[in-house]
Amino acid sequence: MTENPPEVLLVLQDALTLEYRREIIAFTLKARLPSMFVGKEWVTEGGLVSYGDRLPERYRRAADLVDRILKGEKPADLPVEQPTKFELVLNLKTARAINLNIPPTLLMRADEVIE
Repeated sequence: MTENPPEVLLVLQDALTLEYRREIIAFTLKARLPSMFVGKEWVTEGGLVSYGDRLPERYRRAADLVDRILKGEKPADLPVEQPTKFELVLNLKTARAINLNIPPTLLMRADEVIE
């Protein structure tokens, strides 16, 4: 990526990207690379923007399902669930650092803006 850098970066979350989260964010800042992530945690640590479901809510839902299984329900009888609430988080400090203007319409749609 350093020899032929991309124009933007979309980082999906998995064990590998989580392990190297700080290095990925540092790379995007050094390369002045607009980047998008799936979790708010990335943006609070310096990433530009994230859009995804709320991780704590996902864990709560998983705990509810585990509770139901431990109480005797069959896993096959449990519903398949998908997130219903997504949040858009923007980091204006990062936008300024990479010299990127965020349109006011996007700022108005954001659930949280980090200054």
